[in-house]
Amino acid sequence: MSYTFIRSATDEDGAELARLIAGVFADYDHCFFDDDEFPELKHPASYYAAMGGQMWVAEQDGNIVGSLAIGETLDSGIFELHKVYVAKEARGQGLAWSMYNLATDLVDSRQGTCIKLWTDTRFVEGHQFYDKIGFEKVPVIRYLGDISHTWEYCYRLEAH
Repeated sequence: MSYTFIRSATDEDGAELARLIAGVFADYDHCFFDDDEFPELKHPASYYAAMGGQMWVAEQDGNIVGSLAIGETLDSGIFELHKVYVAKEARGQGLAWSMYNLATDLVDSRQGTCIKLWTDTRFVEGHQFYDKIGFEKVPVIRYLGDISHTWEYCYRLEAH
């Protein structure tokens, strides 16, 4: 039987996070992972700590199967979600929800007023998750100019 737990990410988790993200990207047409486009994975815990935030990972049988990070933006009270990924085989277990609750605890402890995020237009399952939580899609889209020719939607949730 597999045992899954959530813990704070460390700077040593970068290679496993890259593997997780590459695996999620492989589920989508024309979605490619390139290490050079993810420099934050060289020291993920320090990177998000420097943003006034934190990163968590879900680990199962010694492998990272989920991630979620949050950081403060330059706008007072506004936080941004990053790196929300769950491996296909670990979906439906509440891992993203559990990590999201840890992030909202951090936002609440800092009197945050809003959480925003950007998500690839192809990540339909992720959009369903954000809709279920109560995020609203903002009427704006951005192009990243990366190797996957990514377009992203913006979502926003006001703190209650």
